[in-house]
Amino acid sequence: MGRTPPPCAVGLDFGTASCRAVIVEMATGRQLATAVADYPHGVIDRELPGGGTLGVDWALQHPTDYLTALTAAVTEARREAGAAADTIAGIGIDFTASTVLPIDSEGQALCLRPEFAGRPHAWVKLWKHHAAQPQADRINEVTTARGERFLDDYGGRTSSEWLVAKALQILDEDPEIFESAAGIVEAADWTTSQLTGTLVRNACGAGYKGLWSRAHGFPPAEFFEALDPRMRDFVRDKLPGEIVAPGQVVGGLTEAWASRLELEAGTPVAAPIIDAHAGVLGATVVTPGRMVIVLGTSTCHMLLADRHAPVEGVAGIVRDGIVEGLYGYEAGQAAVGDIFGWFAGLVGSPASDSASTFARLETAAAATGPGGNGLVALDWWNGNRSVLANADLSGLIIGLSLQTTAGELYRSLIEATGFGTRRILDAFEAEQIPVTELVATGGLAERSPLLLRIYADITQRPIRLAASPNASALGAAILGALAAGAERGGHGSLEAAVEQMAGLATETIEPDGEAARQYEALYKEYLELHDHFGRGGSAVMSRLRRLRR
Repeated sequence: MGRTPPPCAVGLDFGTASCRAVIVEMATGRQLATAVADYPHGVIDRELPGGGTLGVDWALQHPTDYLTALTAAVTEARREAGAAADTIAGIGIDFTASTVLPIDSEGQALCLRPEFAGRPHAWVKLWKHHAAQPQADRINEVTTARGERFLDDYGGRTSSEWLVAKALQILDEDPEIFESAAGIVEAADWTTSQLTGTLVRNACGAGYKGLWSRAHGFPPAEFFEALDPRMRDFVRDKLPGEIVAPGQVVGGLTEAWASRLELEAGTPVAAPIIDAHAGVLGATVVTPGRMVIVLGTSTCHMLLADRHAPVEGVAGIVRDGIVEGLYGYEAGQAAVGDIFGWFAGLVGSPASDSASTFARLETAAAATGPGGNGLVALDWWNGNRSVLANADLSGLIIGLSLQTTAGELYRSLIEATGFGTRRILDAFEAEQIPVTELVATGGLAERSPLLLRIYADITQRPIRLAASPNASALGAAILGALAAGAERGGHGSLEAAVEQMAGLATETIEPDGEAARQYEALYKEYLELHDHFGRGGSAVMSRLRRLRR
């Protein structure tokens, strides 16, 4: 007979396309099993499941996909681990954000009601839904005119990706949906409520994506009224539930969900956390100065610091947002892996799979030295999240010739995303917030040694790799262990859980001095283009996007 596992935590990592479940021993961090289940409907960006065309920059999801995928992933992971129900002592969740949906008074998604199924605004708006940019622009104008205090917590601008812009878009374009909603909530909190029967709002999502701070709460009613008189009581009427720190117990698995997952009823479920922020914990970072870069379809840059500073273009500065007692800074790039995937799809052969296409491109790109392709690109295929916070911007490649190869183009795209990260680091340095080391995690970090090499040379900083290939899921499991508590074999503090359950790979990627010097010159070219197209030198990108719409 096999060994019975000691007490374990389940980490559920809800990404853009799938849910990953990991089962982790809480005493050692040993990962016993992992399983991934895709969302049946994927990203809904062209038409609704029942018909109905969507506009440009829309990105929706089907809420029941989260429940279907988590069931499949947990079932498969438990089967692989051979973990009995009574060995699972806690469940933690991380989620994309701001991914939001309107719900009714029973806590169910409005889009699941027949009368609203054909209404796009009744569905989940995925984090990369950018059709709320006009509303984000309005929020920024009103915020600036009123001199709202909270703007300093968000680098001077709010984003179309966040909850308030998406809620305002619902009100502008389908006021019946807005009025019918008993709440507009993060999908993370909705999913947790399905498992436990209790709806709360996680402090991470509320702080980074909902304009809330522990010290000051939400913006005043007068601010929301200035956006639209119908929003005056937005906080009271549309944001239900107590705000709870990640890792605190929301409740136990309901009888129905315990039966569905074949786990014990009452198993503690932790308040969720944003996926990138969970990766900070899974990458061992609980102290200032070490930036975690979560490299996936997009990239998030997470940094802990002991003080607040108005860093340009950050997506949020939240005290206790990740680790108690420290300010958690979030910045990011709206497309990274998505850019590489786009290019691979253009040049890939129908007869070859995507893995072989990426391998071929990486080999060809590695044969081209820094700047040797004579190309420089702006990494704005999905708009700019930091530091410009403008979803109307778009991608650009300069230096193309009849001799340009696919490998050279691919390297220029990797370099462009590296320059985007460097620009974010510069914003922190300008405010005397030190970044001494990068810790990389996510799918791209695991699959592309070339990318890590280029990033080290461009940023001129050493890069460590998280030991777990699933750092966000591990971070969620760490929160599950915190919810379990010492009495169930878990941990009594976040620091203790991270120390016992997370680790780093042994290799350190050090910058190459000569390559760094070459990239320094190319980075200046990137900055010239960045400021020209991003700071008012030319609005051609916005004009072209309007023509596309």
